[in-house]
Amino acid sequence: MTRKFFQYFLNGALVSLPIIIIGYIFYNLFISLDDIISPLLEEVFGLKGERKIRGLGFVILIGLFTLMGFLANTFIAQPIRNWLKRLLDRAPLVKTLYDAINDLLSAFVGQKKRFNQPVMVRLSKGTDVHKLGFITDENLDKLGEIEGKVAVYFPHSYAFSGNLYIVPKENITLIDQKPSDVMKYIVSGGVSDLDSDDEDENEQAK
Repeated sequence: MTRKFFQYFLNGALVSLPIIIIGYIFYNLFISLDDIISPLLEEVFGLKGERKIRGLGFVILIGLFTLMGFLANTFIAQPIRNWLKRLLDRAPLVKTLYDAINDLLSAFVGQKKRFNQPVMVRLSKGTDVHKLGFITDENLDKLGEIEGKVAVYFPHSYAFSGNLYIVPKENITLIDQKPSDVMKYIVSGGVSDLDSDDEDENEQAK
């Protein structure tokens, strides 16, 4: 009985802890954003004391992001982009940070996604050791006369970071898996199952 109880406890922890951690992160993000925006709304609209609405700042922030996304697809956006470009040109360091963050976000969720081709790379010809990564650039002309090589990004496990390497094409093997599954597999240190989603679908079909 003790052994079964301990097994059930571990299974419950494995199921519950990821949900609790994700919920905790989103809750703190919600509260932090609300605490930043709510004081501004209180000053503008006079929402004091009992009239304060918890979560209003977060909702308005989501609405502003959505509005900005809509306006970015209209003729209004071009003059704003030109003004922002001129402003950033006067601050090279800020421009570098802005471009880097913008490109990184676009690589994940934008229209110009880059982490969509997972690969396995042989580190050198004299070894059987490989690393998993993603091809991010196949045309390296801007770097000089580089032929037969591509840029491959190798994410780190259990971290939001990684390294970029210029790799010979003959050292690369394409991986026929969903990019998101491969990214999850790398970040989890190989713990996540690449075929878990397919297996779940097959079990549900049965």
